[in-house]
Amino acid sequence: MTQKTLRSVLVANRGEIAVRVFRTARALGLATVAVHSDPDADALHVRTADAAVRLPGAAPADTYLRGDLVIRAALAAGADAVHPGYGFLSENAAFAREVQAAGLTWIGPPPRAIEAMASKTRAKELMRAAGVPLLEPVDPHTAAAADLPLLLKAAAGGGGRGMRVVRDLHALKEELEAARAEARSAFGDDEVFAEPYVERGRHVEVQVLADAHGTVWALGTRDCSLQRRHQKVIEEAPAPGLPETLRASLHEAAVAAARAVSYQGAGTVEFLVTADGRPYFLEMNTRLQVEHPVTEAVFGLDLVALQLRIAEGAPLPLNPPQPSGHAVEARLYAEDPAKDWRPQTGILQTLAVPGEVRVDTGFTDGDTVSIHYDPMLAKVVAHAPTRAEAVRALAHALAGARIHGLATNRELLVRSLRHPEFEAGHLDTGFYDRHLPALTEAAPDAGPAALAAAVAAALAETAPAPHAPLAARIGGWRNLRSQPQTRHYTAAGTAYEVRYRPARSGSPELVDHPGIRVLSATPELVTLEIEGVRRTFHVKQNSNTPDVHVDSTYGGGAHTLTPVPRFADPQDRTEPGSLLAPMPGTVVRVAEGLAPGTPVTAGQPLLWLEAMKMEHRILAPASGTLTALHAVTGQQVEFGALLAVVQEEA
Repeated sequence: MTQKTLRSVLVANRGEIAVRVFRTARALGLATVAVHSDPDADALHVRTADAAVRLPGAAPADTYLRGDLVIRAALAAGADAVHPGYGFLSENAAFAREVQAAGLTWIGPPPRAIEAMASKTRAKELMRAAGVPLLEPVDPHTAAAADLPLLLKAAAGGGGRGMRVVRDLHALKEELEAARAEARSAFGDDEVFAEPYVERGRHVEVQVLADAHGTVWALGTRDCSLQRRHQKVIEEAPAPGLPETLRASLHEAAVAAARAVSYQGAGTVEFLVTADGRPYFLEMNTRLQVEHPVTEAVFGLDLVALQLRIAEGAPLPLNPPQPSGHAVEARLYAEDPAKDWRPQTGILQTLAVPGEVRVDTGFTDGDTVSIHYDPMLAKVVAHAPTRAEAVRALAHALAGARIHGLATNRELLVRSLRHPEFEAGHLDTGFYDRHLPALTEAAPDAGPAALAAAVAAALAETAPAPHAPLAARIGGWRNLRSQPQTRHYTAAGTAYEVRYRPARSGSPELVDHPGIRVLSATPELVTLEIEGVRRTFHVKQNSNTPDVHVDSTYGGGAHTLTPVPRFADPQDRTEPGSLLAPMPGTVVRVAEGLAPGTPVTAGQPLLWLEAMKMEHRILAPASGTLTALHAVTGQQVEFGALLAVVQEEA
C-alpha cells in the first residue's frame, strides 16, 4: 500500500465521537471538519472543529444518513479523509465506496469487509467456514416449544434495534412482526433471524486492529454484559474471570474472523459466552466501538491515531504493547431507568465529574439534549492497577458528579458498580432483569438526606446574590422578630417542609430542624453542619421544569425536589385514564384491532412511540375499556399530547 499524508479529516458523525476524533486529529496536526443538522448547529462538536458544514434538516435520514451530502461537505471544506465514527453511516459499504470514488481517504475497513459482515446471517456463514464457533439458527416458522427461549435479531441491525426475546410460542408471530417492523424502520431492511437465547450468558468481545501489510492485533477482551434493552451500560477491560484457555481461544477466533475478510483498521468481534464457558460468535462490528476507551486505557494506545496511520498506509508493529491494569466505563444517559428507561430532553445545565477519570462527552453546560438523537451524555472511564480500584474510583467519581437540568441514570450506575454481584465479577446479560427494581428504589437513608437537600434548596431560593444591595443581604430592618418562612417540596414521593427565619446578619436560623445548622447560603451553594459534620450542597434551579436539583456528598449525592405550590393550578388536570405522550416522538405502531370500545387489560401495550433512537411502549394503566384513541401510525406528537383514554372497570 502506498504511503500518503493526510492533512484534513471530516467526521461523518456528531456528538461525543466527533469530539473524540477531533481531539486526536488535532494532536496529529490534522485540520478538522464537522457536519451538523439544524438542531446541532451550536453543538460541541461543531464548536470544536476548525470548519463546519450544515446538513439541512433535523431527522437523521435527512442529515447524518445522507452520504451524498456528507461527501459534498468534505469536498467543499477541503478535507481529504472521512472518519465515520460509530452509528449512522459507519458500517455502510456503499458510503465507503462513494467516499473513495470521490478521491477521499476512508478511515475504516475496506468496503468489501464491511459488506461481508453487514448481514449477521451472511457473517455467520463466513465464520462457520473460518472455524469460528456459532449458535445454530432456528427457523422461526417451524420453531417448537423445545426451541424456546428464542432471540429474534435484525440481520442488518445493531444497538439492540430489532431484537426480541420470545419465551412463549404463542407470542412468536407477533414478536416476529414487531422485530421486522423495527428493523425496517431503523435499517431499511426487515430481514430477521432467530437463534437460541442463552440465559445468563456473558457478552464478551475482542478488539482487533489490522493493517494493510498482514499484521492483525487482538487487543484483549472486554466484558459488556450489563445492558438495558440490549444496549450496553457498563463495559470493562479485560473481561474478568475468564480462564486463560478461553481468553486465548477468543483471541484466536477474533483474528481468524478478521483474516477471513482481509480486514484493515479497528474492529470488534463479539461473542456470547455461556455460563459453562462456551463461546459463540455473535457479530463483527466493522468500526470503532463506543467502549474503545477501556482498551485504550489498558494498552496505553490511541485507537483513533492508529486508525489514521493505518489509513495512511503505515504498518503496525508485529506485536501490540502489553496490557496493564484494569479499566471500567459507564455510559451516562439522560434517561429515567425507573420509568422504563424513558429518555429526557432539555437543557443540561451542569455536567461536572470530579476525580482522575476520563470523560468523553459531546456536551458542555447549557447545551440542549435534543429529541432527535441518542440520549447519552458522556462516557466516564476509570483506570487503575486492579479491577477493585477501578470500580471504586468510577463509582466515587459518578457519586460526586454534579449533573443538573435533566434526570439521568447516574444513581443506577453507582448502585450497579457497588452491587455485590458486580463487585465479585459475576456478570451476565440478565443483571438488570433481576436487579432493576432494587437498583431504582429510593435509598433507605433518603429521608434525612432529602430533608437536608430540601433545606439547602429553600435557603438557596431566598438567598440574596453576593452583589445584592446591603438591605437585601441583611434581610431588611424590622423592629420585631420575623415570622418563619416556609417552603414545601416533594422528593421521590415524600413531602418535606422547611421552616426558617431570615437573619439580619450571619446565617438564617432553622426552625424545627434539630441537628442542622446553617453555615452559609448563596443561590447556588449552601453549607450546612449536620450532626456536627460540615456538608456542602450545590443547588441549581431547573430551567426545563419547576424542579430544583441538589448535589452533595451526603446521603447518596443527587436529589430532585419539586416545589409544592400553595394553590393547585385548575388547568393542571386531565381526564382519568388519559395516556399522555411521555416525550416528543413518532407513533410507529398501534396495537392491531385497537379502537374505541375495545376492552384492554392493565399493562397491555396499546401503541409504540419512537424517540431518541428507542421504541417506548405505551401501556394500558388499568383494565377497562378504551374510550378514545387519538394516535395514528406515523403521527408526530409533542410531550404531553393526549394519545388515548382508558376507562377503568368499576
